[in-house]
Amino acid sequence: MFNVVLDSCVLFPMYLRDTLLCVSEAGFYLPFWSQRILDDTIRNLLSTERISPEAARRLETRMKAAFPEAIIEVPDELTEAMTNHPGDRHVLATAIVARANVIVTSNLKHFQEKDLASWNIQAQSPDEFLTRLYNSNPQKMLEVVERQSQSLRKPPMNLVQLLDLLHQVAPNFADLVSAYKSESL
Repeated sequence: MFNVVLDSCVLFPMYLRDTLLCVSEAGFYLPFWSQRILDDTIRNLLSTERISPEAARRLETRMKAAFPEAIIEVPDELTEAMTNHPGDRHVLATAIVARANVIVTSNLKHFQEKDLASWNIQAQSPDEFLTRLYNSNPQKMLEVVERQSQSLRKPPMNLVQLLDLLHQVAPNFADLVSAYKSESL
């Protein structure tokens, strides 16, 4: 198990967020975020009208209940000392406090190697991250994604439909899971 900070941009897309959290629940890694990251996620969901205010409150409550150790408090002084993109300094500071090995983000340009190297932290896209985890245990990953698809009710979705949606944000990962499922038949 290793520590991972999930940036708000990967918590925003519903199916990607659910996949990342299901994979964590299956024991692949420990997720972390700050209240600010969670607030940014909720604010973006509300501003794009992808979720109602009531649903946003339920989502935040469920995430905090399912992952009570995930919330990290970040000192302002640490955030201010970061050298990466100003808008994402709080994310790097969260990773430092969480002793994370990886920041999963779709915004890689805000996390240059020169800013992360001294902290021994890598920034990875959700596709790179999920692909890496898939390669560590393809069978278990297939089981996780199948369980996720079976749990979807609004709307109900089979594995192929879920993988089609995930393909938009994690194409290599979705292709690997799909190919593995085909080989398993």
